[in-house]
Order: sequence, then C-alpha cells, then structure tokens
Amino acid sequence: MTTRPESITTQTLRSPRLTLLPLSVAHAAEMAGVLGDPGLHTFIGGTPPTAPELRARYERQTAGSPDSGVTWCNWVVRLDGESRLVGTVQATVHDAAIAEIAWVVGTPWQGRGIATEAVREMSGHLLAHGVRTLVAHIHPDHAASAAVATAAGLTPTDEWQDGEVRFRRDTL
Repeated sequence: MTTRPESITTQTLRSPRLTLLPLSVAHAAEMAGVLGDPGLHTFIGGTPPTAPELRARYERQTAGSPDSGVTWCNWVVRLDGESRLVGTVQATVHDAAIAEIAWVVGTPWQGRGIATEAVREMSGHLLAHGVRTLVAHIHPDHAASAAVATAAGLTPTDEWQDGEVRFRRDTL
C-alpha cells in the first residue's frame, strides 16, 4: 500500500555525497552566491537573485502552498565533502500524485553529477510517498538538464509548455 501524497514531508535526505536539507530562510545569503552567475540563468530565465530577494522567496516557499491540494517540497543541496550549499531541488506535488520537479546547481559545481544524484534522491523520496508521475519542463537546448531528467527515469514527450519540452516518468 502506498501513502497519499499529502503525507509527503520535506525532510533531510542523504545520498553518498550530498545532504538535501529542507529549505530555510537562513539559506538565502549562501544561496545568493551559489545562484549568482548570470550564465546560470540562460535557460531558466531571470537574473541572479539578491540575498534579500531570496529571503522573500524562501519565506513564501517555506510557508507552503496556499492551495490545499498542492504540497511544496523544497531542498537546498549540500555537497558534504565541501560543507557548502551548491544548489536546490524542488517538487510541486499535486493531489493527483503528480510531482513537477526542478533543480539547479551553481556553475562551479556543474558537470560533477551533483544534479543527477540530488534529483534521484528527491525522486526516490517522492515515489516512496505515493507520487506516481514525475514531470519536468526543460529548455530544448539544455542538454545537461535533459541528461539529468533521463538519468532520473524521465523521458521526453511530444508535449511543450512555455517553450520547454515536457519530460515524464509514470510508475503506474
């Protein structure tokens, strides 16, 4: 028997090299540095957020979704060997057991398999708690994110949303 998606909590998760910590407003200052490279925003849009902007965003995110049928799960990714934050992973879980997932790893730590490891850990947690479908939206030119999605078992579909390819994994 699986649990209902409403029971999903954003608890600390561990993988071989990483600790996924529940997002906290206290992470804003360090994460502003992690997300500070303008090149990081090529595919995701926007500009590097300031620490005050991240504090405001993290206050909203940690307060939880105003929609009772939606659960927000947000983690910061700590690279244990360097004892520092290097990115984020997140999921918006809908009551129909569908989770829209996303991730970002700071430029200095890309290409080391961190995003893949973090997304696999988060996905395993979601699937163990009743989620049956994972979805990610990826810019068609973002090969690295497509590789992360594929490594987590998602495959590209023919569906597009806001100029991005919809990747999907169903476990039914």
